[in-house]
Amino acid sequence: MASLTPRADVLVVGCGPSGAVLASLLARRNRRVIVLERHREVFGLPRATSFDGETARLLAAAGIGAGLPGISVPATGYQWHGADGQVLLDIAFSDTGRYGWPDANTMHQPALERLLGAAVAAEPTVEVRRGLTVVGVDQTDGDVTATAEDETGATHTFRAGWLVGCDGANSVVRELAAVPMTDLGFSFEWLLCDVLLHETREFAPTNLQLCDPARPTTLVGSGPDRRRWEFMCLPGESAADMDSAETAWRLLAPHGVTPQTAKLLRSGVYRSHARWAQQWRQGRVLLAGDAAHLMPPFAGQGMCSGIRDASNLAWKLDLVLGGRADERLLDTYTLERRSHTKAAVLASVKLGRVICVTDPAAAADRDAAILANGGGRRTPPPEATALATGLLRPGAGDVIGTGRFDDLIPAGFLLITTEEPGTVSETRRTLLSRLGATVVHIGADEQTDSGYLGYLRDRGAASVLVRPDYHVYGTAPAGAMTALLEELLDRLAPHRPSD
Repeated sequence: MASLTPRADVLVVGCGPSGAVLASLLARRNRRVIVLERHREVFGLPRATSFDGETARLLAAAGIGAGLPGISVPATGYQWHGADGQVLLDIAFSDTGRYGWPDANTMHQPALERLLGAAVAAEPTVEVRRGLTVVGVDQTDGDVTATAEDETGATHTFRAGWLVGCDGANSVVRELAAVPMTDLGFSFEWLLCDVLLHETREFAPTNLQLCDPARPTTLVGSGPDRRRWEFMCLPGESAADMDSAETAWRLLAPHGVTPQTAKLLRSGVYRSHARWAQQWRQGRVLLAGDAAHLMPPFAGQGMCSGIRDASNLAWKLDLVLGGRADERLLDTYTLERRSHTKAAVLASVKLGRVICVTDPAAAADRDAAILANGGGRRTPPPEATALATGLLRPGAGDVIGTGRFDDLIPAGFLLITTEEPGTVSETRRTLLSRLGATVVHIGADEQTDSGYLGYLRDRGAASVLVRPDYHVYGTAPAGAMTALLEELLDRLAPHRPSD
């Protein structure tokens, strides 16, 4: 038997972090969302272990900012140690980073997913249907239909304007849409060991990469009193040989982790991949999160990239659904996120090629080269990668940090200007209002630690137009604010009334 539910604005397949953030962001824009998830309960074991300050900002925009301190612990830093223990890389993290959140946060992913789940459950326009596996997707010019099966074999049909596959690395949505993947072929096996420490221990820095050719090893925090060790499988070692609790305890023992000091929550061999989907939109079907990309863990950007996908897509879907932008706006999703995520994948692979060295002579040459080129100096974390293409004014691509200013300003487009905004016509004001735009006027002599005046002065600008996902659309010098707004409105909705 089949059941048919009322039409939604958006179907989201998968209720992991990417899917839950997308559902929450859409609901906060009053969109009706149905989430289809094959698992009955939140997966109880951790996968990702951290998120950066930019991602914390996006999670707060999804409604869980107040809960983040309860499920995460700020990381103090990240170091690489060479074969002889020398410091090759030393990144210091701040508790109050450029995005108003700690630069790096360790967390237990199931706790994050439960926090997101509670936020989604509180939204009256979201319906989460668990225990359903999508088996078919069909499109027309006006909508998309998903067919799903429950545990009994009964089928259920769901219809919406758009469907987003957030269903993980083995995405059914991606397979049904026949989207090919680009695979770099960079792959290594690692033994992953998650432990719960019986007593609190201080690890300084929080995250450590041992670039030891005898056994490259990763040590990272994963939330309160939790920690992860990852041990690279060496040439000649099989996954079957490594995948045992006995092997896990043997490798953990030199780090002071034994059955007397910790509980082994999970040990298992996983293989990393470096892939991205060639197209992230096929008609009314879109991909996000691991369904669209996979990367080695060395830069800690896998889950973060998926949440950036959701943030990028939510406001664009909202504008298209509301008739405030042409659906061609959704083509910028692939342009922006694919190139941005490709850069993250390539960076992760580059780091992996440095870390995964098992030849002692090659490791010694690597360490010497890094130190000769300034390695070992303490540095701040790198800035977020700017968007390079898409819905951007040429030359604009910075991501600005606003601290907790986000809590005071409604979600949507944001115009920050030192000019009096009264020069904008009434018609344009109406259109900006329909976009959910907020105009913030800052006095030219205002003293503020938030960085807005300095940001504008550094660029010779009087106005900056920020997108709902916090990327800068463009800046304008004095007298050009109206032209900046006109350009955005023209690109979003080509057919609009004139004055």
